[in-house]
Order: sequence, then structure tokens, then C-alpha cells
Amino acid sequence: MANKYVDVSRQIVEALGGAENVVAVTHCMTRLRFVLRDDAAIDGARLKSISGVLGVVKSDQQCQVIIGNTVSQAYAEVLKHLPEGSRPAAVPAGKNKLTLKRISAGILDALIGTMSPLIPAIIGGSMVKLLAMILDMAGLFDKTSSTLIILNLIGDGAFFFLPVMVAASAAVKFKTNMSLAIAIAGVLVHPAFIDLMAKAAQGQHVDFMGVPVTAVKYTYTVIPALVMTWLLSYIERAIDRITPAVTKNFLKPMLIVLVSAPIAILLIGPLGIWIGSGISSLVYTVHGYLGWLSVAIMGAIWPLLVMTGMHRVFTPTIIQTIAETGKEGMVMPSEIGANLSLGGSSLAVAWKTKNPELRQTALAAAASAIVAGISEPALYGVAVRLKRPLIACLISGFICGAVAGIGGLASHSMASPGLFTSVQFFDPANPMSIVWVAAVMILAVVLSFITTLILGFEDIPVEEAVEKGSTTAFVAPDNAVKTL
Repeated sequence: MANKYVDVSRQIVEALGGAENVVAVTHCMTRLRFVLRDDAAIDGARLKSISGVLGVVKSDQQCQVIIGNTVSQAYAEVLKHLPEGSRPAAVPAGKNKLTLKRISAGILDALIGTMSPLIPAIIGGSMVKLLAMILDMAGLFDKTSSTLIILNLIGDGAFFFLPVMVAASAAVKFKTNMSLAIAIAGVLVHPAFIDLMAKAAQGQHVDFMGVPVTAVKYTYTVIPALVMTWLLSYIERAIDRITPAVTKNFLKPMLIVLVSAPIAILLIGPLGIWIGSGISSLVYTVHGYLGWLSVAIMGAIWPLLVMTGMHRVFTPTIIQTIAETGKEGMVMPSEIGANLSLGGSSLAVAWKTKNPELRQTALAAAASAIVAGISEPALYGVAVRLKRPLIACLISGFICGAVAGIGGLASHSMASPGLFTSVQFFDPANPMSIVWVAAVMILAVVLSFITTLILGFEDIPVEEAVEKGSTTAFVAPDNAVKTL
């Protein structure tokens, strides 16, 4: 499989305008994310027709090439075609006009670019916590067992030190010193500082140089470390300009830490918490008013959010909600129907198509979505490509989201919902949650399968696929045969 991407990576770079047009590249779980000098240099048709490319998404500052579950292999090969220094994703320098659209795109790009590399650690920790929960439910270990305690600690590691992880990832994104970013974020989760904040929460007066310190708990948070690291990138440059060359080795880092850490503690930290809490409150206020309908709507639009990358915006909200309440009952339950509907729709395409290459693609995509909860191969390789299966998935996602909402399903983790990760929705206090989860999963696969067959799709002729040497074109050819 690795050899496959030797040629694919070369074609991708060439279609993007060559190595000289690539400013930076990074990857998330399924996508290569390129920052380019000139968007006009992209050969979109060629890029979409490359075998192994499931789709292309263009945003204001990025070109995202969807590869699928083997994206890390493609990324490793792409780097071989680029000059040193292209790894960290960065925005090209230039004086662009500041508009609301550009600001919004910049915030979204910063959030997604920072959080995407952390998703594997978050999912890994989540699954270990779920394992500990299952062992506890099964009675294999006593609640006070050291084995159970250590398993929970292993699972909690990625969440407890999330500000440090965010700082490290954001330092790459914002092109600032990673060790300084980690050191400043580390202050926020230092045991002594946590103890001091606990005392402040109980009413004890805490100040720094006469300025009161707001009692805030920073573990499990994203926004404070992200905003602080962004600010650090400017503080570092400013202090670099004013420090004499002979003192830079010791005076520069000392001043950066002395300036940045108090700002984080006194201003950015509390502000970031308030922003995160405000977003969470808004999302779950809507959930409180609409109830199961909000889950249904989210289930219907989830594939569209994934297509634009907007789904990562909910990551901080989910993490904070689970940290505060132990579960999340709006976004994660909606993903059950959305992910498995894409799998069921892909199965219908695999069953009905006369194209053997499309059948192979659809079967692999269905397995990824249903078993592992990774839906992008099904979304880009099948649903978006054939159009009508996407409509079937949106319909099925709405209905399954409604059922999940009515059943009161909530996730105790944030692993992408699929067969293997469905355990995150099991509630030890409510055994019926197992029945509801199974019902939603079965309904999603069956309903999307049937709806896809009813709506039909335009099959891709074998001759067309062979001529192109690709099974990943977005648009079916005009002379395609309609399959009903």
C-alpha cells in the first residue's frame, strides 16, 4: 500500500501547481491539508481524477485532499516531494484585506489545524476509559482496584493535559516556539496551581502582583491554550526585536515567559473559559429547547459539516461537556445515524453497481463507516460522487438522529461512532441504552440501504473508469446509465 502513494503523491503535488506552490502541508485522520501560494495554479479536474484521491475540499486558505484511512502513508510520500519546512501548516505571508469572512475562516482554520493532529490521542484515551468502564460494569475488578485506577489514569492523560497538547500543536500552527508554549500551558495544569485555583473557588483571595486571579479549572480545556499560543507568537516576535543579541539566549525566553504566563493566568485563561462555556451553553440551550429534534437536525447535516471541515468546531464543546457532566447528548448521538447511514448507502451501491471497481470502493468505504466510524471514504468515494446516495444519507441521518434523541442516548467519550466504538453510548444506570444503540445502528444501515435503492443513482460505466484509471471522480459522466 505504501508503494501506491509514491506515484499518487507526485501526481497530487503536480496537480497543486508543483512543490514551489506548496507553502505548508499537514494531515488529519483522512485528509491532506495544503496551504498554497496561488489557488489559481490548482488543476482541480486532474486532482480529483487521481486514483486514491476520494475528494477535494477548498476553503479560504486551504486545499484539503481526502485520502481516507491511509492518509499518513500518503503524507509521508508527499513530504518527499516538498522542500524542508513545508510540514507545519501556516498561512502565507501577505497583507490581505481584513474582512469578517477572512477572520471567521482564520479562526476555523486555527481551530481545525490545531485539533486535527490531537484527535488520535483523544480517541485513544477515550477508548481506554471505555475499557475501564466495561471492566467495572462486568465486575472483573473492584472499584478501588489499582488496575482500574491506572486504566482510568491512562485514559485521562490526553484530557487532563489537553492544554499542553493544544499548546504544542498550536505552536506548530502559529510558527512559535513549542517549548515555550508547552511551558506556559504547563503552568495552567501544574498541581500547585490547580490547588490554588481550588482554594480560590472556595472563597480564598488569590492575586498576582495585586491583580485578582479568577478561579478557573484548565484541565480538559482547549480555547485558553489555543488563544494563548496564538498571542505568544506575537509576544515572541516583539521581545525578539527589543532584546540585544548578546542576551537573547537567556533574557529573551525569560521575558517571554514572564510576560506570557501572567497574561494567560489573569486574562486569556478566564476569557477562553468563558468563550468555551458560552459556545457550549448556546449549543445545549438549543438542545434543551428542541430536544430530540436538535439531534435529528444534527444527524441530517453532519455529512455536510464533514464536507466543509466544520465538524471539528464541535470538538472543544464535546470535550468540555463530557468533562463537566460525564456525557454528551446532542452531537455524538447524531453521528451514529450519520456514519452508519453512509455505510448502509455504500452497501446499496456495492450491491447494485455493475462497475467492479466502484463495488470494491463502496464495500471498503462501507466497512470503514460501519465498523470504525470513519465516514469520509463513504462520503467522498460514494455519496458525494454519485449524489443521490448523499440525499439518502441525509434523510436516514435525520430519522436515526430523531430516534437517538428520543432514546436519550448520550456518549461518555468522543470516539467516532461505529460498531467497535458503540460501547461509549452504554449507560450503566440504564441497561436499555444498549437496546437503543443497537436499534439506531441497525435502522441507519437498513434505512439508508433501502432509501438509496429507491432513489437510485447513476452508475459509472466500466469503460469510463478504465479510461480514466480512477474510481474517484466527483461527477458521474453524462452518458452514465441510471440504476434503479
